[in-house]
Amino acid sequence: MGGGHVLEAAGIGAGEERVYRFLVGVREADAAVIADRLGMEVDQAHRELASLHAKGLVGPAAASAAGGAVRYVPVAPDEALRPLLLRGHEALEAARRGVEQLTEEYRAGGRRHDAGQLVEVISGASVIRQRLRHMAYGARELRWFCKAGHVAMPSDDNDEEWELLARGVRYEAVYERALLEEPGMVDNVARSIRAGERARATGTLPVRLAIADGAMAICPLMPGGPGDSMGEPTAAVVRGSSLLDALIALFESQWAAASPLHVTDSGELADLGGPRPGANVADDERYLLSLVVAGVADKAIASQLGVSQRTVQRRIQVLMQRAGSATRTQLVWQAARRGWLS
Repeated sequence: MGGGHVLEAAGIGAGEERVYRFLVGVREADAAVIADRLGMEVDQAHRELASLHAKGLVGPAAASAAGGAVRYVPVAPDEALRPLLLRGHEALEAARRGVEQLTEEYRAGGRRHDAGQLVEVISGASVIRQRLRHMAYGARELRWFCKAGHVAMPSDDNDEEWELLARGVRYEAVYERALLEEPGMVDNVARSIRAGERARATGTLPVRLAIADGAMAICPLMPGGPGDSMGEPTAAVVRGSSLLDALIALFESQWAAASPLHVTDSGELADLGGPRPGANVADDERYLLSLVVAGVADKAIASQLGVSQRTVQRRIQVLMQRAGSATRTQLVWQAARRGWLS
């Protein structure tokens, strides 16, 4: 039998565990034998047995003689300990919720008395990166504005996103057109979407932004970075306030106006499920349309698709003819009306 006090989480004391482990090994014994073998007083053995009996871990042996010393047998560990562990888990969960509530009350009180706690200014790329990652690992929902270039963490360094998406964390991201034109970004975004991210694209974004659970936001204030004469980048950590509400409203308005990006496992655009009103559009055409709607330049589209710029223009012309559109603007409108991007 292994040593150590490992049943503490189930509410079993060290002395009780020694007695219970002994009975598991010998299957049956009375208090005198237990005391002798474990080097304890008989009275202590009786107390430990009485406590174990009350917790449902031991019971009297059926063969105990009337008037003689009561012999005890252990209850099967899985049968005896599962309810205790469950109660312990429930107690820990209740304690965790209590701590969270008290922490929020503490922070709310601090914010009411100290406006400086509403907005915290942090400096340095490594500090901003660490705070972003800490915020992400504690969140259930994350929303991002992803602009071209980077302040603290390039998009291809955001490795934790795959782990968090696998855990069920909800991701929503709005990508700036220029970012999608950077080498490898379409493949990077496609991987994110396949992992569960909801992604949209727009021409330009006003700021970089990360919002966690509607309770905290991180927004760079000064770009800074290597080669920047302004020095290290700085960012604001914004907590529950009218300013945070404004940042959330800004995200929601940009999200509503942006173009959805949907990608299949093969890297091509497709719908997210349900009826396919644009079933007369092939997946590769849907993917091309997605990039056109997002405003990605023909040269960048050609690079991502591995074809010539002329081929991209020809395929767009084919789609325009099918939609009866004279311009790309009309094509985008017709594609939306016909459900080609649904």
